[in-house]
Amino acid sequence: MPARRPGGPLPAPQPPRPRRTAFAEGLDRLRAAAVTEPGRLRIIGALLAVLVVAFGSVTAWQTSTRAAAADDVLTRSQPLTSDAADIYRSLADANTAASSGFLAGGQETRQSRDRYEKGIRTAATKLVRAAANSDPDSASAATVAKLNRLLPEYKGLVERARTYNRQGFPVGGAYLRYANEKMQREMLPAAEDLYNTENQRLRDDYADARPYPWAAIGLGVLALAVLAWAQHRSYRRTNRVLNRGLVAASAATAAVLVWLAVGHSVAVTRLSDSRAHGVRSLDALHEARIASLKARGNENLTLVARGAETTKVNGETYDAYDFDFGTNMTDLGKGLAEARRLADDAAGGRPVAAAEADMKRWRERHIAAREQDENGNYQQALDLVIGGRGSTAEYFDAVDGALAEALAHEEGQFRQAARAGRDAMTGLPEGAGALALLGAAGAVLGIGRRLSEYR
Repeated sequence: MPARRPGGPLPAPQPPRPRRTAFAEGLDRLRAAAVTEPGRLRIIGALLAVLVVAFGSVTAWQTSTRAAAADDVLTRSQPLTSDAADIYRSLADANTAASSGFLAGGQETRQSRDRYEKGIRTAATKLVRAAANSDPDSASAATVAKLNRLLPEYKGLVERARTYNRQGFPVGGAYLRYANEKMQREMLPAAEDLYNTENQRLRDDYADARPYPWAAIGLGVLALAVLAWAQHRSYRRTNRVLNRGLVAASAATAAVLVWLAVGHSVAVTRLSDSRAHGVRSLDALHEARIASLKARGNENLTLVARGAETTKVNGETYDAYDFDFGTNMTDLGKGLAEARRLADDAAGGRPVAAAEADMKRWRERHIAAREQDENGNYQQALDLVIGGRGSTAEYFDAVDGALAEALAHEEGQFRQAARAGRDAMTGLPEGAGALALLGAAGAVLGIGRRLSEYR
């Protein structure tokens, strides 16, 4: 106890000094170490190791996400987009075959029947695949479920139309028109929605795969700059030109940086090629083929309906199916012109040019058939539409075959370019991580060699 002053009060007790935090004490030790050369070297070594490891980690992260997106372009989103287009095409093809078989009456050909069955079977198979690759609560899953519900209803209507048609009952034509209405107003729009959804997923995957990894590149440049500064600092203090550890760290960092820049540039170039000369050409060809199938279906239904369906445009009355045929042929011409513009080699341009020539002949024969029908010569018009050589059926088949050939070629072009883009980043995430660890070890060893001189 403090001594009491005679006749005076006790002195006030002094408050205890506050304890310093661990962070403050660590900061003091760091400051103390920074004023010595060994301390500075330890800080430099830690900084170099962190920078190089951070560069490798960010590089591995950014390249792995882009490589995964590039792989999705090749193996998931584009194939699913093609499947969605095939669903649309198969449904339209089945509808066209059904109307062609109906026009033949009781003499429906085996070829027409097989084509209808193939279209329905292909659509059902592709719908199963689309359902397996769709998220349960997604818009695609709902669209697939809708098409799976409508497909049996459509088949039932077609079978009733065929049954009544074989018996010679006019009501068969009404059933076929009802089936066509279900196809045109419900099923094909749903298939188009599915195609648009999958196409958007494809665009999203391209958007994820192509951006440059600027964060990784920036960290790599910074790491190289700090390594160069550390070597220059070592040279100024020791007159030794090279520090082997720091040279190894610089070489590893530079290798990752060059690999990253070159590999990603090649990947972006090839992926851009796959989109410009593959996906865009495929889109144009799919649209052209669908337009040709719609045109063929409407051409057949013009003879099935025999003027029962009309439409008014600018005060003029037209046969509804013939008017739609003209619209479809215009779309076909636009699609072929775009496909020809995008074709970058003779193998891709040749079938498109052939399709354009056959489309012209198809239109000419259609005009001749319409003239016969309007003049009351129904059988002659029918022969010009579903007959043998020189009929519109022949030219439609030629257009469809040429488009199938062009689609197969562009599909191959896409796969080749997209595969090259994906492969350009193969091994980059793993390689970047391994080289970054080697670089960090080299930096630590190089600084450790300098520290050993102070012991």
